[in-house]
Amino acid sequence: MDIFKAGEVRIKYITLNNDTIKRSADRKVGRAFLYVYMYILAILKNRTILYKPYKRRRGKALRMYGFCNSVRFRRLCYNIHITNKWRRITMLGAIIGDIVGSRFEWDNYKAKDFEFLTNDCFFTDDSVMSLALCEALLESKPDFSDLREQAVAKMRAFGDAYPDAGYGRTFSCWLYFGDPQPYNSYGNGSAMRVSGVVYAANTMEQVKQLSLMVTDVTHNHPEGIKGAEATAVAAFMAKQGADMQAIRDYIDANYYPMDFTLDGIRDSYMFNETCQNTVPQALMAFFESTSYEDAIRNAISIGGDSDTLAAITGAVAECYYGIPQKLREQSMSYLDERLLGVLRAFEEKYPPKIAEL
Repeated sequence: MDIFKAGEVRIKYITLNNDTIKRSADRKVGRAFLYVYMYILAILKNRTILYKPYKRRRGKALRMYGFCNSVRFRRLCYNIHITNKWRRITMLGAIIGDIVGSRFEWDNYKAKDFEFLTNDCFFTDDSVMSLALCEALLESKPDFSDLREQAVAKMRAFGDAYPDAGYGRTFSCWLYFGDPQPYNSYGNGSAMRVSGVVYAANTMEQVKQLSLMVTDVTHNHPEGIKGAEATAVAAFMAKQGADMQAIRDYIDANYYPMDFTLDGIRDSYMFNETCQNTVPQALMAFFESTSYEDAIRNAISIGGDSDTLAAITGAVAECYYGIPQKLREQSMSYLDERLLGVLRAFEEKYPPKIAEL
């Protein structure tokens, strides 16, 4: 959603109901005066807030007043820079990564200078299973006590609906034959599909528990569980506003050593479907990025299992950077009505948050 024509808004501190949300980074303010009246309907801390900025002298801060349900709520004073783009934090991060990476999975391109979305792109099993678990989260009990059962039922139902999405051989057997039992997998499928739990969880402990519940129905090997949890934790920390270094330090201390660079592995990295040889690389693609799109390009550029690498990277990068509205709309055109319906229902229950890009 375009708000301003010039510059970018950068909120450094927002004080609301004794809660302080910190934002970092700086951007230049344009030389022009800010003759702006805008109304932004946003969801912040589960409250509908109406923001009205007032112009002040060039180079000075804007003073903004918050209104809740048309009543002055509390004056918010903070330094900002001007911006024209805002982002939605939703479920699309992993899905876009999957779609962009789809055409490179069997035809790796070890560089970043490729066209982002083309007619050759398509959604794969990564998107299908991610949205299957979103529907499982939607239809679970409020305490998620039946999430495992819902996860099994929804993944098998979506597998029936999308039989040609590109599932691995063992997972296909789990989808279509007999009594579905976990099969001690440590494949990267556990990490590619987990991002929905990031939006349903309210605490770090809960995101870990929900990650386990949607993972161990198939991937009950410790490495499979770890890969999914590391992805969910990194995305959750990003969604909560942690800076990149803090996320990297936590992953390094608790999951995988982040002691390599993409340039250092690009020439030798090969196709690999295990968590332990996919998730660290996907997270490093995020850690070396400067934007959502740059993170996806990083993931594609090392080759390997491109769609899954980009899906994992995208899940985390979206929570940190957000996705431009134009890219969001473009990517949704690749999904069919059933998948779009799940996405819309998930966003309705877990509303997108609006933040500056």
